[in-house]
Amino acid sequence: MPVYEYKCAKCGIFEQEQRITAPPLEKCPTCGGPVHRVIGHNISVIYKAGGFYTTENRSQEYKDKAKEESKAS
Repeated sequence: MPVYEYKCAKCGIFEQEQRITAPPLEKCPTCGGPVHRVIGHNISVIYKAGGFYTTENRSQEYKDKAKEESKAS
């Protein structure tokens, strides 16, 4: 689930984990005051699997042909 940042006039900025389909918070969970969603600063992407480079998912046949072509050059 994504983590959204909200800003409360009394409490300041806090983070809330919510489903993407959930509506934004309207009240601060600490003081009950009004809040609004802010754009987060620490956005990071975590790649947990292989296959992000073109050379990682090549078939053995492709690798063999590439070796033959490099020898011929």
